[in-house]
Parts: sequence; structure tokens; C-alpha cells
Amino acid sequence: MKHKSIAERIIELKNADLTLRDKLVQSGLLSEGYNEEMMELHTKNAEILNGILDTIGYPTIDKVGIEANKAAWLVIQHAIGQPTFMKKCVELLEIAVSENEADPKNLAYLTDRIAAFEEKPQLYGTQFDWDENGELSPNLFDDLSKVNERRKSIGLNTLEEQTDILRCQAKQENQSPPKDFEKRKQEIEHWKKNVGWRK
Repeated sequence: MKHKSIAERIIELKNADLTLRDKLVQSGLLSEGYNEEMMELHTKNAEILNGILDTIGYPTIDKVGIEANKAAWLVIQHAIGQPTFMKKCVELLEIAVSENEADPKNLAYLTDRIAAFEEKPQLYGTQFDWDENGELSPNLFDDLSKVNERRKSIGLNTLEEQTDILRCQAKQENQSPPKDFEKRKQEIEHWKKNVGWRK
């Protein structure tokens, strides 16, 4: 590992993110839209990580080790209010994966997250949201057999298995669907336009 202190800083960012998420799960606020405190933390973490990218390039396994490499991906994955930053990172992550310096699963999740925000079909079906029946379901995705082939090629389970797992996890965390599905859809649409995912 070439950048130990930077690696430690990236792991701190991830830990702050997960600590706040746990707090929101415990208080039942995770399902209540995009929490203000979480939004601020995601934005701050993205700014710090962007500065690191400008200094050392993408935090590859060679540069910061496996733990910090995964932590950097988590920070990027959660920087949902920063479309330009996320798109910059997905390009850098593609290069890192092609050089075996990052996990292809992380690239799959990030590629899908960007596709979901841009309302394009996911290639791996990693992004889920509440549907009109109050069930956690994958966002729009490509042909199911192709999706499952791609998932298998990088060591993921089938989309059907993943759907069952995430629905169980939501129950365990007492997450619940939005009380007003249409209102939430409108709020998400407004937010996407506001931050720049949609024109």
C-alpha cells in the first residue's frame, strides 16, 4: 500500500456513513425519504474523496489496499446528489477494474446506480426501490436472462435470490414502503431534476 494515511482517511469516511445509516435504521427514519443529515454527510464525503482523486487518482487496491478501495466505492455509491462526480468515478473505476485494481462487483453496482437515476435499464439489477405494491423490487433492468448471466460472470447470485434477500433485510430493519407512493415518486423526480440527473 502506497498511501497509508489516505487509506485511513477513506475508511473514516465510510465509517461515518455507516454509523449514520445505523442511527437512521434504529430511529426508523431510513425509509422516510433522503434524510437531510445523510445528504450533507454524503456531499461532504464526496468532496473529500474528490480531493483525494485529484491527488492520487482512483484509490486502487495497489495504492490504498482492499479495505480502503471498497470504502472509496461506498462513498462514491452514496454520493447520489453529485451526478458529475459519480460519472467521473465510474470511468476511473472501469479502468481500475480492467487492471485488476478494483472489484468488478463495485463497478456493476455503480453502473447500475447511475443507470437507475437516468431511468435507463440496469445491466446487473443491483438497484432496488419500493414499488406500487409496497414491495422492494429491482429498478428497471435489461432482459432477465442477460442480467442473470452478467451477475453470474462477476460472482453475484441471481436477481430472484437477491430480491428475496433484500426484502428479508428490509423487514429485519423495520423499513416500510412510503405511505404515499405517488407523492414519493414526485419528490424523487423533483430531486433528480434539482441535482442534475434529469433535465
